[in-house]
Amino acid sequence: MLSAIRNTLRVPVVSVTRLFQTSAVQASDKFDHKRIPQEDEGVQGEKIVDLDSVLKVKQNLFPTLDSDNLMFNGMLYKDLPICNIRVTHNNTIFTLTDAGGTVKVIRSCGMEGFKNTKKGTNIAAQTTAISIATRAIDRGFKTIRVRVQGLGPGRLAAVKGLQMGGLEIISITDNTHVSWNPPRARKARRL
Repeated sequence: MLSAIRNTLRVPVVSVTRLFQTSAVQASDKFDHKRIPQEDEGVQGEKIVDLDSVLKVKQNLFPTLDSDNLMFNGMLYKDLPICNIRVTHNNTIFTLTDAGGTVKVIRSCGMEGFKNTKKGTNIAAQTTAISIATRAIDRGFKTIRVRVQGLGPGRLAAVKGLQMGGLEIISITDNTHVSWNPPRARKARRL
């Protein structure tokens, strides 16, 4: 039956073979969105200041009960100024206060000129951190404590930006609120 149809249509039979290339893909200058980025790629200065190596060298970077009476650059730990960093998904807000809690300098990513969704990025947080660090040094603050609150993309970039700006960070404290009675979850979606 098939041969009868083939004879009437006069269709030639052609065999098709596929060739597979096994050589490595050559790198190009174009951006490849499927490429896996390197670990430290994307933020300016991230390779210069490696916070993980600082943590390994300084085991006492996080405050303990005995930290209040330690001296840092001629000041007691409890008298050092505090840089409060409020990190959200939409913005990063920096507040530099003295030991008593009086606000000295305040900056946010929106004040630095970032608009809309760019305010919540780690690059915006790092740029704002460098800006507040230069303002803090102009006011005479050189050694500070850092208090980070909230979850967002700019947490680590903000601390690195303070270091890149020239401030000496004595301790990092995480004050993120943990809700032990979270809000009720949404009802299950019906399909």
